[in-house]
Amino acid sequence: MGALATLASALALAACATTGGSGDAASASAKPAKSDETFAATPAGEPVYASTYKPYPGVATAIRGATVYDGRGGRIEGGVVFMSGGAIVAVGGPDTPIPADINVLDGTGKFVTPGIIDIHSHLGDYPSPGVEANSDGNEATAPTTPEVWAEHSVWPQDPGFSRALANGGITSLQILPGSANLMGGRSVTLKNVPARTTQGMKFPGAPYSMKMACGENPKRVYGSRGRMPSTRMGNLAVNRETWLSAIDYANDPKAKRDLGKETLVGVLKGEILIQNHCYRADEMALVLDMAKEMGYKVAAFHHAVEAYKIGDLLKENDVCSAIWADWYGFKMESYDGIRENAAFLQREGACVVIHSDDQNDIQRLNQEARKAQKAGLRVGINISDATVIQWITYNAAKAMGIADKTGSLEKGKMADVVLWNGDPLSVYSRPEKVWIDGALMFDAMNPKTRPVSDFELGQPGEGDVK
Repeated sequence: MGALATLASALALAACATTGGSGDAASASAKPAKSDETFAATPAGEPVYASTYKPYPGVATAIRGATVYDGRGGRIEGGVVFMSGGAIVAVGGPDTPIPADINVLDGTGKFVTPGIIDIHSHLGDYPSPGVEANSDGNEATAPTTPEVWAEHSVWPQDPGFSRALANGGITSLQILPGSANLMGGRSVTLKNVPARTTQGMKFPGAPYSMKMACGENPKRVYGSRGRMPSTRMGNLAVNRETWLSAIDYANDPKAKRDLGKETLVGVLKGEILIQNHCYRADEMALVLDMAKEMGYKVAAFHHAVEAYKIGDLLKENDVCSAIWADWYGFKMESYDGIRENAAFLQREGACVVIHSDDQNDIQRLNQEARKAQKAGLRVGINISDATVIQWITYNAAKAMGIADKTGSLEKGKMADVVLWNGDPLSVYSRPEKVWIDGALMFDAMNPKTRPVSDFELGQPGEGDVK
């Protein structure tokens, strides 16, 4: 019997054993393999790893009388937000019609925003408790690992998800591999809902991104092992060689399937976005040159503490900067970071996103955005609250390729909505209610509507600890 036939018989027997079949029915279902039978894997991605996300049930709801920030730079006083069937139906002023016999909430003195979006998170891949057994965010075994997917490390029971929802109003987030590698692998975008599986959280229709990194991290990690890259010029050389190899693969119809090159070809085709960890302005400029050479586009530079030096270049190339409000100086390449980074970028008309990269900061992106706004004000750059809200909603969605579905309060978009008990940019305000696809997923006024992980540690305000 040939090797393929032997393998087929083994697989057939394994199938009987795993389904618990026995007797005539089981025997009849086990078909003998043919000697000329061939085997092939299903192509990676859809539909094998497709989203199985199904929105939780919701009820038609209108919020009236609140101050509404629409996520596109608009502000409405005494506004109305009406959602039904999982989508935004209407957003407008006090005279916006509200159907009879639906759930109406009084938002007087309160604020409404789109759901907050974190473009840079490692929840699930570096979950709590933060122990070595749970550290699954960085395949630091080769300088380029485009073949790995962050979703294959996500632990849906990470209590960080429910904390981000309840404390930060986070409705969607992008989980990225770590930054030890020049090419760290695919990211995954999630809806922040309780689910048994990662696929049950996976944002439907969201494109993949690939995480890249430049600068100190890859040259330190691999240079310390006596291998390339050990310098910044080594970083670029390895990147370029890898892209050239992917182009050859794409042009060879007889090439053997390669998971890493599949991801790279997806980038070259424009189907997979690039999220690039990069600190220094000169390196960001070099990456943009490399992208032009190889024929791909960078969606966003992450951390980007020196982005303010090249705001005009970033605007020209339509590249977002996903940044912190004030983290800087913790390593050499971050020494030129400044608190006014976001403000200077905004002044240039470049795309600004405030990100977390941290399980605690994801719970207060609203406060981080306010800090960045105030830093600008101190140097004479006055940025409206409505624009600042855009930094943590629509702009993030744009750089993640999901702005057609979420990130702003517009008719037909997903009803991802946060009702705040006060000014959403104030340190004293918290989410009062959070809806995802029109389903009420968090209600600070109702202990029964507070999602909690099986591994929740039970701090005050984080669920029922009885």
